[in-house]
Amino acid sequence: MNAVLQPALTPPPFQAIADLMRQHAAARPGQRALIQGERSVTWGQLDAMVDRVAASLQRDGVVPRQRIAICSANSLEYAAVFLGALRAGVAVAPLPAGSLPAQLATMVADSGAAHLFVDAAAPAFDTPARRIFLDGSGDPALKDWLAPAGSRPRPVTVQPDWPFNIIYSSGTTGTPKGIVQPHGMRWAHVARAENYGYGPDAVTLIATSLCSNTTLVCFFPTIAKGGCVVLAPPKFDAATYLAIAQKERATHTMLVPVQYQRIMALPRFDSFDLSSFRMKFCTSAPFQAALKADILRRWPGGLVEFYGLTEGGGTCILEAHNHPDKLHTVGKPPEGHDIRLIDEDGRELPPGSIGEVVGRSPSMMTGYHNQAMLSRAAEWYDSAGNRFLRTGDVGRFDDDGFLTLMDRRKDLVISGGFNIYPSDLEGVLRLHPGVADAAVVGVPSVDWGETPVAFVVPGPDAPGQEELRAWANAQLGKTQRLADVRYIREMPRSEIGKVLKRELRDAYSAPASRPRPG
Repeated sequence: MNAVLQPALTPPPFQAIADLMRQHAAARPGQRALIQGERSVTWGQLDAMVDRVAASLQRDGVVPRQRIAICSANSLEYAAVFLGALRAGVAVAPLPAGSLPAQLATMVADSGAAHLFVDAAAPAFDTPARRIFLDGSGDPALKDWLAPAGSRPRPVTVQPDWPFNIIYSSGTTGTPKGIVQPHGMRWAHVARAENYGYGPDAVTLIATSLCSNTTLVCFFPTIAKGGCVVLAPPKFDAATYLAIAQKERATHTMLVPVQYQRIMALPRFDSFDLSSFRMKFCTSAPFQAALKADILRRWPGGLVEFYGLTEGGGTCILEAHNHPDKLHTVGKPPEGHDIRLIDEDGRELPPGSIGEVVGRSPSMMTGYHNQAMLSRAAEWYDSAGNRFLRTGDVGRFDDDGFLTLMDRRKDLVISGGFNIYPSDLEGVLRLHPGVADAAVVGVPSVDWGETPVAFVVPGPDAPGQEELRAWANAQLGKTQRLADVRYIREMPRSEIGKVLKRELRDAYSAPASRPRPG
């Protein structure tokens, strides 16, 4: 079936996450809420800290629906400031610290944030926003900026349509777009949390940045349900991650595929006690079926893949432990999510077709901040006038309603009039024992318009580049064959593990015209 519409369940009445926190602090004040290394704070301590942050923002004249920005490595202070802003009804723009200074300046200016919370690792850039240093590395330090201990903010009644956060997207490749997610959208994530075993006894291990929606999809359900969040060190290390998971008896985690890959490849993986895990989550980048199968075999607990946009819209969910025969897919839409496929002219496609994925649900962005034209370009409307968000992904539904992704529409290579899906070529390359990682991009060709080239991270037994190209082309169709193979030390990736194909295209310096390989 092409259009997959599940009946909407009646969601629980909206509650602000900051209000739920106060309830947990009253019920379990001595239970740990946040852990980082040897430091931890209880629910009672966190609630008091959140009050002080909210009171400080109110003291400085920051009113509900205004914004603050945070540019920092994960820390207990980062989490407390984020949550304190929410209690004051103030939206948060969590910024990726790995961005260029000019991009960060653009994001802060676009958000309209008057306060910018940073640490020593944050890049220096010009901004009129007032800097407050979370780690005490500058003036004022957070501890000096905060209202006195015991301060309480004026009560704020948060509304579902108020902005919760602004997540900036595409900052590594162009002008960043601020995705405005309302409180109602975050509440939709929390409302399904009980399906995955979140509760007061949950211990969620976080190993991705709090600036990423990937992390927040797991962080806020844990907080809203009164569990405990454990923050791993900023620099990911597979052995360190597993040691923390064992020590803290982690029940939940969210990781991106490259992190799962590094963990499962660790020779000592099977020596760690991971029996406490209930559920593991993954999102943000292509998740290979073989890797999912390996995790199901060797890592206790369920495995759930989320497919969707930071912008929201339709989501697909693959409960891999329940559907081991569908690991090549990203699952099917849950209740209340409507996913359809359209062609290049915006026409809805019939069952069995390949097309761009569009979706709608109760969980959708308000729009791109200060970008009305881009917001409209991201939308598609059906014949009944319902608003959908375009994903830019190309996919196809199987007969059971599971969605298989072909590729990003922008990554599709059109060579000599033929559509080439890079993921197909990458899958073939990864079958070679000498290939540790692979990415295929299209480069300009005078003869063919575009032609595919591969960037490969070689393993210990890698053959020569030309030998690997010949091997791969022998497995591929005539129209798919690679024009070139380039070995690189590592893949350029974003903070959440996405391969930055734009950087690979820009790095390719071979002649623009190459004959189609024979």
